[in-house]
Amino acid sequence: MGRLNRSHLIEAVVWLSIVVVFYAYSFEFNQTIEIYIFGATAWPRVVIALLLIATLGNLYYQYKNGSETQSGIVGATPDKDDGADFGDSATLIRMLAVLFTPFLFAWLLKPVGIYFSAPFFIATIMWLFGERRWKAILIMTLVIYAIFIGLFLVVLNAPLPQGNTSPFYDFSAWILTMNTKLQAMW
Repeated sequence: MGRLNRSHLIEAVVWLSIVVVFYAYSFEFNQTIEIYIFGATAWPRVVIALLLIATLGNLYYQYKNGSETQSGIVGATPDKDDGADFGDSATLIRMLAVLFTPFLFAWLLKPVGIYFSAPFFIATIMWLFGERRWKAILIMTLVIYAIFIGLFLVVLNAPLPQGNTSPFYDFSAWILTMNTKLQAMW
């Protein structure tokens, strides 16, 4: 079995299971679309195929090389133990906060909406990952939010959750009104 160990096989089985479940679920919304010949499931299935290719590529790499540290990768040193210290309660709390913040963000999408909550989510994740310079957090939050809004509103013209609680809904409505006015100018 080359240099594969049990953890490599478990990881591959988990990812392959995700691929199979997502592919099977894609038949639930397999509908034809007048303006798109490939139907509603084309792009989700492309992403599923890419996930399958990545999983098989990772399995092949682990088969050939195992888990050995690669030279030439920033931060990879063979003599350094990179394991997290789970005995430290601060590390554990920060890790749990990083894991549960996306769930909190998703839970808040219905009442608050994405237009208002996205900048706070972006800034919170950066802070949880260790960035403490408030100017860097502010600038990167604004840049990422502008790219996000530009991509989904202007390029894709995709509807996003607006929220249903005032004043968050009002803010979302203002963003959408501004988008409509900007697009009317072009």
